[in-house]
Amino acid sequence: MTKAEVVAEIASKTGIEKVAVQQVVETFMTTVKNSLLKKNNVYLRGFGSFIVKERAQKTGRNISKNTTLVIPAHNIPAFKPAKSFTNTVKTKVK
Repeated sequence: MTKAEVVAEIASKTGIEKVAVQQVVETFMTTVKNSLLKKNNVYLRGFGSFIVKERAQKTGRNISKNTTLVIPAHNIPAFKPAKSFTNTVKTKVK
């Protein structure tokens, strides 16, 4: 499902114009991104958490050149679904 499809479905179910729904979805995503940039996690009870994972420095290999390189420590965004959400998907999707 694409962002446009999400917007269309929300608009059809709520009766709100697509332009307004699009603005809300974009603002939500921007808010989550900005929060994660500040290393603040976003918790949506019953849905899941957008979190920042810290990756330690590690040594990698370039197989084609047969050399090693150092991958510096870095942060990556991640999503951790809520247990109730995971259980719902497990029982409904087959």
